[in-house]
Order: sequence, then structure tokens, then C-alpha cells
Amino acid sequence: MKMKNPGQALYYTNRALCHLKLNRWESVCKDCRWALDIDPCLMKGHFFLGLALLELELFDEAVKYLQRAVDLAKEQKLNYGDDITSVLRLAKKRRFQIREEQRICQDIELQTYLNQLIVDDAKRNLATLQEQETAKDSDVETSSAEFARRKEEIEEKRDTCISRLNDLFAKIDDRRRKREVPDYLCGKISFEILQEPVITPSGITYERKDIEEHLQRVGHFDPVTRVRLTQDQLIPNLAMKEVVDTFLQENEWALHY
Repeated sequence: MKMKNPGQALYYTNRALCHLKLNRWESVCKDCRWALDIDPCLMKGHFFLGLALLELELFDEAVKYLQRAVDLAKEQKLNYGDDITSVLRLAKKRRFQIREEQRICQDIELQTYLNQLIVDDAKRNLATLQEQETAKDSDVETSSAEFARRKEEIEEKRDTCISRLNDLFAKIDDRRRKREVPDYLCGKISFEILQEPVITPSGITYERKDIEEHLQRVGHFDPVTRVRLTQDQLIPNLAMKEVVDTFLQENEWALHY
């Protein structure tokens, strides 16, 4: 459809919103990219583009544009910046899940490869043992007994190594299945892992920068309880900080969650 005023970025984002409602993700991307060519600081352009890329499962790009939308919303003091952060967290979580699935596939391939190496090594050792046995001119009974003992050792070592290797991968898989950041370790506004937690008189813990931005941009009240709140009432939550630090030390993957 030809546009009468192609130089107006807002016209493209308005049409992109219509495409969003109709699940036309490629068209959303096209209109948003046109809009951003005209106005790189158009928050809606980044947000709508991020939403479409999320639906197209292009998670790296989606996170990039959604993060830019969050930053622009804060810079321009737009009231719906908090809504964008929840979508950004969803995009990051889906990206993390895809990477986890890729890592699982890689681990399975590695486990299979290592198991095969163990089996092949045992086969080579058994073949060498057989050659040595065939070449011997010593007493047949003594040679046969020694051959059986060494053969049993090789097979036992093979089975033990395979068992230990599979146990190791099973433990890794079990830990991976538990990879979930508890909600209580995440901020109530950005849904990101708490870095500098503060607590309000109402007993709600927030990330400091998030609650301070809320107080400056939206108003002086607790976003959860709606009770009046000022910046000087924020108290560092040292206990929560210690819990978060301990969790991150034991779960480094959470830094990329």
C-alpha cells in the first residue's frame, strides 16, 4: 500500500501495529525498519520490531531491539516502559531456553563420542592381547589363565569407565533441569535478577535503580502496595543481597538467564 507521507515515521509504526494485531510478523519488521531509518529514537519502532522478532524466534535480534526500547522509554520518561521490560525478560528467557537445548544436544553428542572412544580403546587392547596370546610359545594352561585374567580386566575397566561417564552426564543433566531463577530473586519491576536490592517500609524488595526510576518517572508511591514512598525511605536489603550473591556463585549460568 502506497503511503502519502513516506517521510513520517509514525505512519509506519501505526501500520506496524495493525500488522501486529493480524500476526503479520514480516510486515511488522518491514514497517518498523522503515520507521527506524527515519527516526532511530522512535521507541515504538524498536518495541514493535522486538515483538515481531520474538514471534519469529529471532531471539538475539529481539532482545537487542527490546532492550533499546526499554532504554528509550526510560530516557523519554514514557509510562509504559515497565510493560516492555516484561516482554524483554520473556525474550531473554526464550533465548536462554534455545541455548540450553543446543547445549543439551552438544552434551549428548559429546557423551556418545566419549563412550565410543572407551569402547574402541577396549577393542584395541583386546586385539593386542589376542595377538600377544597367539605369539606366545609358553605353557598353554598358564597362558590361557593369564589371557582370561587380562581380558576380564580390560572389559571391567571399559564397563567402569562407561558407567562413571554416564553417571557424570546424568548429574549434569539433573542440575540443568533445575536451572530456574526463583521469582523472589528477581525485581518486581524489571523481573531481572536483583543486583542492588532495597526494601520499602511496606516490606517489598526492589532493584534500586528500578524503584528510583519509578519514583522519578511515575510518582512517589510503592508500585505494588500503592502506599506513598520516597527515595529516602529505601533501605538496602543486605540479607537478600547475600542470598542473591550465593545463588550466583553456585549458578553462574544465571548471569546469562
